[in-house]
Amino acid sequence: MQLVVARIGRAHGIKGEVTVEVRTDEPELRLAPGAVLATDPASAGPLTIETGRVHSGRLLLRFEGVRDRNAAEALRNILLIADVDPDERPEEPDEYYDHQLMDLDVVLADGTEVGRITEISHLPSQDLFVVERPDGSEVMIPFVEEIVADIDLDAQRAVITPPPGLIDDRAEIASSRDAEDEG
Repeated sequence: MQLVVARIGRAHGIKGEVTVEVRTDEPELRLAPGAVLATDPASAGPLTIETGRVHSGRLLLRFEGVRDRNAAEALRNILLIADVDPDERPEEPDEYYDHQLMDLDVVLADGTEVGRITEISHLPSQDLFVVERPDGSEVMIPFVEEIVADIDLDAQRAVITPPPGLIDDRAEIASSRDAEDEG
């Protein structure tokens, strides 16, 4: 299975280094010196990482055969793709690759069917599951511990405990006036 692990940014300096936008939780594994990566477009690769370093919070890479700024600038916006065993799992037990979560059945704790994960949206604040419901509509479920109670890859399902209103129209509206009316 092939996964996009980075996008090449602009050239850095005059000796062929480039900045990269990391798209993997394991850059030390996927973007290590010696790694051979496929590219999109394919005609630009494969590229072999010669060196890597962090400078001002950005990862800088140099590829074999890329020796000057012009050659580095020609790589801009190319996607770097790693071959990953589909059965491989991240080191942390509560981490998952997107391809492992795709098509999981989403159910409530009592077994009620909610739908199927069709997309994972990576936002700056949190990740979201885009879930297609049986009627064809979509609902977005924040991938946070308080809502996603369990991911069972063997059973191919995600168990959720959503707050009222997240997946249905029965939102509980609480206001300070309600408390005053009772008192």
